[in-house]
Amino acid sequence: MIEKKYRFKRTKIIATIGPSSHSKKIIREMIMNGLNVCRINFSHSNHSDALGIISIVRELNNELGSHVAILGDLQGPKLRVGEVENGTFLNKNKLVNISYGLQASNKKNIYVNYITVREDVKKGDKILIDDGKIILKSIELNGPKIICKIIQGGELKSNKGVNFPNTKINLPPITDKDNADLLFCIKNNFEWIALSFVRSSKDIITLKKLIVEKKSNCKIIAKIEKPDAIRNINKIISNSDALMVARGDLGVEVPPQKVPVLQKKLVRAARKSAKPVIIATQLMESMTQNMIPTRAETNDAANAVFDGADALMLSGETSIGKYPVRVVKTVSKIIIDVEASDERKHFNKFLPLRKDKRYISDSICYQASEIANQVEAKAILAFTASGYNAQKISSNRPNAYICVFTYNKQLLNTLSLVWGVIGFYYNKFESTDNTIEETQSMLKSVGILKKNDFVVNIASMPIKEKGMTNMLKLEKI
Repeated sequence: MIEKKYRFKRTKIIATIGPSSHSKKIIREMIMNGLNVCRINFSHSNHSDALGIISIVRELNNELGSHVAILGDLQGPKLRVGEVENGTFLNKNKLVNISYGLQASNKKNIYVNYITVREDVKKGDKILIDDGKIILKSIELNGPKIICKIIQGGELKSNKGVNFPNTKINLPPITDKDNADLLFCIKNNFEWIALSFVRSSKDIITLKKLIVEKKSNCKIIAKIEKPDAIRNINKIISNSDALMVARGDLGVEVPPQKVPVLQKKLVRAARKSAKPVIIATQLMESMTQNMIPTRAETNDAANAVFDGADALMLSGETSIGKYPVRVVKTVSKIIIDVEASDERKHFNKFLPLRKDKRYISDSICYQASEIANQVEAKAILAFTASGYNAQKISSNRPNAYICVFTYNKQLLNTLSLVWGVIGFYYNKFESTDNTIEETQSMLKSVGILKKNDFVVNIASMPIKEKGMTNMLKLEKI
């Protein structure tokens, strides 16, 4: 049985499964220590490995009574240098040519997997290699080549990423590889799909059409890692199901000092639209090799919780790191400690808008949170078929547990990404009074409710019709 403090923490944990964690024993231990979502990164995982991970997660969900979701992260149009000749070092103020090609790069010519690089890059554009360790500036366009001045040199290594922060990239948002990986995710009923290098809402709409065509319920996470995405953020949020603040590429594409403020703005914008938001990249980077995090990493994770992020994501720490279980437990402890602090309890409130078609439902979800805080209710009980009211309540970040009951088992997994939501399977819904009584008994049995606790119940009436939320009831147990 998962320990209560890890099962009932509000902020969720996503862990990338890789060579260090791809075993039933380790994934079980990670779930026992607070893991909520398993990420499969298709930049590194093949379909055979992914099938093994899927099988393990679903077996453990049955054995532990957990609702761990699976997130498929599509690689997207990742631009890279190919092979590089050994000992290639780029010296500051020297010139180097960049062009499309598959041959080995050297100190005079760098070849990238970007067919239209010559047409897209303009004079004066910056080109960053290996997460910004090498900085080039385009000074002349000469035939098929871009002549660049080396602003910041360094050793050029094989297969390193290339970023073009000032260039409008003319590449499709979904590559052939992404299409194959997407079909795999749909076939295997993944709960979440993350799209890399999102530039505009059109990228999300393109992916959504592919998912709808296959009659899938996969939810879409827009990874925010390019300046274009920041400029188009409102429409991206409107068309996606969740956001990921991917600080790795984002910190290369925009000045790194701007990332902390952008992180806070993105979390607030996602909450305002009741969309889950994930903070990712280098969360506990040092724990890839070390048993404890740095003080800066501890503060970084804590600040993400203070900001109100729905989930914190671990990448190399759990996929190739030495201590995958320990790092999950460490993040859980940070979350639990921050959530127990009075400092966490002050979030901006977003009032429902009368013009919205769900104004009644939204108002009830908002008031459920307000009343729960006012009377210090232990739990808010919500009954849902779609998960909408769960996300709405969650976006208000109430102090009460958000206990969601549904007959849709896959939805329970999907909601594992959402802040504060604790999911329960329930499929009777015969009458409102009977349903409330039975679900409250379930919460007593798991130690959430006890005598004299206040509880807020919200539902749709008549409950059998499973319509929009239109009822709120405050009770004392």
